[in-house]
Amino acid sequence: MNFNILEKSKFSLEQFTFQVKTSLFIILFSLIVLPGFSQTKNPKIDELTDEQIVQFYEKAQESGMTESQIEKAALSRGYTPSDIAKMKDRIAKVKANQKNTSDDKDNTNSTGRTLPNDLSKKKTDTPAKNKNDEQDDQDNEQNPDKSLNISKLKSNKDKKDSLLTEKPEMPKKVKVFGSNLFNNETLTFEPNLRIATPKSYQLGPDDELNVDIFGDVLDNYKLKVSPEGTVKVLNLSPIYVNGLTVDAASERIIGRLRQLYQGLNHPGSGASAQVTLGNVRSIKVTLTGEVKYPGTYTLSSLATVFNALYFSGGPSENGSFRNIKVIRDNKVVRVLDLYDFLLRADQKDNIRLQDQDIIRVSDYETRVEFEGEVKRPMIFEVQKGENLKDVLRFAGGFTDKAYTYTIGLKRNTSRELKLINITQDEVNTFIPQNGDKYAIGAIIERYENKVEIKGSVFRPGEYAIENGLSTVKELIRKAEGVKEDAFLNRAIITRRKENYDPEIIAFDLGKLLRGEVKDIPLIREDVITITAIGRLREIRTVTISGEVNREGTFDYIDGMTVGDLIIKSGGFTYGASVSKLQLSRRVKDDTTGLEPNQSVIIKTFDINENLQLTSEESKYVLKPFDLVYVRKSPRYEPQKNVEISGEVLFPGKYSIKDKSQRISDLIKMAGGLKEGAFLRGARFYRDTTIIGVELQKVLEKPDSKENLLLLDLDRLVIPRELQTVKLTGELLNPVSIPFNRIFTIKDYISAAGGYTEFAVRNRVYVKYANGTSGRTKHIFFIPIYPKVEQGSEIVIPSKAKNARKLTPSERIAIVAGIASLSLTITSIVNLINK
Repeated sequence: MNFNILEKSKFSLEQFTFQVKTSLFIILFSLIVLPGFSQTKNPKIDELTDEQIVQFYEKAQESGMTESQIEKAALSRGYTPSDIAKMKDRIAKVKANQKNTSDDKDNTNSTGRTLPNDLSKKKTDTPAKNKNDEQDDQDNEQNPDKSLNISKLKSNKDKKDSLLTEKPEMPKKVKVFGSNLFNNETLTFEPNLRIATPKSYQLGPDDELNVDIFGDVLDNYKLKVSPEGTVKVLNLSPIYVNGLTVDAASERIIGRLRQLYQGLNHPGSGASAQVTLGNVRSIKVTLTGEVKYPGTYTLSSLATVFNALYFSGGPSENGSFRNIKVIRDNKVVRVLDLYDFLLRADQKDNIRLQDQDIIRVSDYETRVEFEGEVKRPMIFEVQKGENLKDVLRFAGGFTDKAYTYTIGLKRNTSRELKLINITQDEVNTFIPQNGDKYAIGAIIERYENKVEIKGSVFRPGEYAIENGLSTVKELIRKAEGVKEDAFLNRAIITRRKENYDPEIIAFDLGKLLRGEVKDIPLIREDVITITAIGRLREIRTVTISGEVNREGTFDYIDGMTVGDLIIKSGGFTYGASVSKLQLSRRVKDDTTGLEPNQSVIIKTFDINENLQLTSEESKYVLKPFDLVYVRKSPRYEPQKNVEISGEVLFPGKYSIKDKSQRISDLIKMAGGLKEGAFLRGARFYRDTTIIGVELQKVLEKPDSKENLLLLDLDRLVIPRELQTVKLTGELLNPVSIPFNRIFTIKDYISAAGGYTEFAVRNRVYVKYANGTSGRTKHIFFIPIYPKVEQGSEIVIPSKAKNARKLTPSERIAIVAGIASLSLTITSIVNLINK
C-alpha cells in the first residue's frame, strides 16, 4: 500500500513540474509567436481575453522553441519580467477553470454507469438533393457572391413556376397504426443506467466491474474485462468472467481475492467485499429487412429490441409491426409483436440484446383500413386467425354515433372491386383479407319510435311508441292528462306522409277523452299539439295611471274590480283624490246610450278611500283593456322651494307660500339686504339659466316687470360690491383693472396693452355683473361703445386665426377693381349732370 502512495506522489510531482514548464512555455510563446501579436505595438496582458489565452495555450503546444529561446525573444520585444508574471497568472487561472469544468463533467456520473462513447446516433429523415442542387452547393462554397445570384434566380424561377402550374391538392395519406412510434422525439427508449444490474446480464469485453472492500480493510478496484474475457487484480492471476452473470463473476472474483484478504466475506473475518457492474460495454446489432435504415448499429449492452428499432427508424412502409424476429447464433430466439406494446403496454418480448444479434423486420402480409365512425381510423395489420372483431379492437371500437347494423366493405378481387355488407352477427367470424377497406357510417338523426306531445298537458315531451302507448288517448294519459285551461274543441296531429311531406289531422279532443269518438293510432314522428285557451285570444290587460304608486299595465283576471287594480298598483299616492276617478272602456257590442260617433265609454265615479269592500264596488267591475285614471287632489301640491344667498341677513332655502310671491318677497323673507350688497351684480337663476334682472328696479318699483313671480328651484345670488373690471379676449395683456368712473372702454383696453392682430374691434361688448350684456353700436361708421360698470367684463372677440391672408397680387387686383368701379361711378355722375 505504501508503494502505491509513493508511486502516486511521484506521478503528482512529475505532473506538477510538467505543468509549470508548460505554463512558462505558453506564456513566452503567446507573446512572441502567435499571429496578431507580432505587430509594431505589443499587446497589453490585461487586455487579452480568456479565449485568446486558450488560443495561446493550443498554439504553444505546437511550437518547437525552447523556453529560454522564447523568453529571450520576449525580452528583446520589450516585454518586462512583470508582464511575463502576469501572463503566467492568467494561464494558471484559465487552466484551473478548464480543470474544474472537466472535473465537473467527469464527476456527473462518477458513482454510476455511463454509456460508451462510440454508440450509434438515431437516423432521421433528411430530404434528398438532386444533382443540380448538389452542383449549386459546390458552386456556392467556391463563390459566395455567385450563391446569392443563384439563390435569387432560383427563387424567381420558383415563383414563375408556381404561377404557371398549380399543383393539385394531394389526398391525405392514411397512417399505418404504430408508424409514429419510433418517430416521436420525446420517446427515446434509452436504457436506464440507474437500475440494479439485471440478473441475466452476461459480462463481456469492455465491461467494468467495481470491487469495494470494506470493514477492517479498505480498498477499491475498478476491473475492466479484457478482450480475452478476463479481469486483472494486482498480484493475482487473470480471472475469467466472460459470459458469466454478475453474481457468478462476483463469487469467482471474491474467491480469488481471499488470496490477498483472508476470510473475506466470511463471518468474523472483519472484512467484506461487494462486486457491482460499473460502466457497460457496447455491442453491435444488425437490423435487416423492412426497416427505414437497415445496417449495423453500436448500442449499449443494456439495449433492448426497442432501442435498436428506435435507432433504425422502425419498420418501413412495407415492414411488419407484428413479425419482428430476433436472431442469435442463426436461431430465432424471440418474435416481437409491437401491437402488444401499443394496445396493452406489454413488453414481454422486448428482450435484452447481445453482441452480434440480428433483428429482421418481415414484410407485412395482411393490412386492412378502417374509415368513418371508429375511434382510430387507420390502417391495421392482421395476423392469421384474427377476425373482424379483433381488428375493431385495434381501432378502439366504434364511436357513439357509429351505425353498427351493417358494415360496408370494399374488397379487391383478382379483376375488380367487390362490395360486401357485413351484419352484426357476422363480425365475430368474418376473416379480413389484405387490402380490405371498411367504412363505418353514422346513424341517421331520426327515431324509429318517437312521438311528441306539447301544449296544455302536465308533462309535455317526447315519448316512445311501445306496448301500452300506441294511441293518442294513451299518450295523453302518459303525459298525466290535459290541463284545466286546455282547449277541448280542437287539437291537431302533425304527421309525415310517405314522401315525408307534413300534414295536419284535426280532431275533437273533448269527444276523444269522453270516448265519444274512436281513438287515433300513432305512427313515428307524430306531434300532438293541445292548445291552451289563453293562447287562442289576445292577451287581456288593464291599465292604471295617475296618482298611484306604480303606474302600468297588468294582466286582466275575471272579476277584477277597480279596487283590486289599485291594490296591484301599490295603492294611492298621498295627493290622490278618491273622487272623480275615470274609467275608459272600449265599445264592442253594447252601444246602448252611446252617440253615433262615440268609440269609448267614459265613467266617472268615487271610491272608498280605504279601499274597503262595499256593495257599491260591484259597479266598478273591470273588463279587458279598461283604462283607469286617478286624479290629484285640487289643493294638493308638493312644497316648492327657492334659494337666496349672498348679502342678505338670513340666506338659505324658503318655501313658496302661494303663486303670487315675487323676487321682492324673497328678499323680505330673507330679512333684507346687508350693508354693502351690490344690487347691480345680483344674478337670478332659473333652471341653471341666468335671467338678467335689475334688482335695484325691483326694490324701487315692486310692480315692475323685473319683479318676476317665483317658481320652484329659483335661485338669487346677491354679491358684495365688485370694484374691478375684467378684460378678456384678443388683448396683449388680459387683466382685471380697478373700476374708474371716468374711464372709457378705450382707457381700459389701453391699460390691457391694446388689441392683438386678431381682434375684432368693432364688435367689442361688455358683460355686466347681473348677466346682461351691452354691445358696440355704430352711427355713420362711428363706434358707440357700451357703458362700463363695476364688476363688468370687457370682451374683445377674435377673428378666425386660420383665415388665409391676401397675397400681394390679390390686393392689387382688389385695388384695381375698386379704382375701376370708382371711375365708372364718376362717369355715370358726369353724364347725369350734363
